[in-house]
Amino acid sequence: QVQLVESGGGLVQPGGSLRLSCVASGSFFYLDNMGWFRQTPGKQRELVATITSGGSTDYADSVKGRFTVSRVNAKSTVYLQMDSLKPEDTAVYYCKRWYGPSVSWGQGTQVTVSS
Repeated sequence: QVQLVESGGGLVQPGGSLRLSCVASGSFFYLDNMGWFRQTPGKQRELVATITSGGSTDYADSVKGRFTVSRVNAKSTVYLQMDSLKPEDTAVYYCKRWYGPSVSWGQGTQVTVSS
């Protein structure tokens, strides 16, 4: 079965940067569309950024110009570079892959932006 493992979360001061990684196994990664989502307690999970199998990207308005999603197919890895972080970016960040009807989620990684 497909597994997604996120890493790179942690505590960072406002204005700082973090890079999240998500490694996939058990799928033909180059065919997968990939995305990053985030969730805070009591709120619905929201889309942060997506990257298609062809490399097209899309971002939530709240992160445009600050976050960058990328992928390295040879490493079956998708990245989320987060710059100029704000306290409101604090959340659990989840990686998602989908190909046709097949969907998988990672376990999440905590990002906390605080002074």
